[in-house]
Amino acid sequence: MNSLQIVGSLASLLSILNQFPQAIKVFKTKDTHSISLTMYCIVVVCITLWLVYGIMLKDGPLIWANGLSLFPITYIFIVKLTNTIKGKDKLSI
Repeated sequence: MNSLQIVGSLASLLSILNQFPQAIKVFKTKDTHSISLTMYCIVVVCITLWLVYGIMLKDGPLIWANGLSLFPITYIFIVKLTNTIKGKDKLSI
């Protein structure tokens, strides 16, 4: 594995793992009042576009990193959206 592959692999791994601590906290507490719905909406769209781009390029690492990253990000987004709709959270930008 050369240095370029190491950097790419490390970036992919961190991209996959970076939202899991927040997702675990949301799962345990169901508390999303300090999370921006707008930001997570943008992140879901962004990661989805990266996933589509990876699929179009047939780039395995891009597909895996963004596909797996969507799980915790989408979970947080759905809980935040649900809490906002139920009136538990205020809609903020």
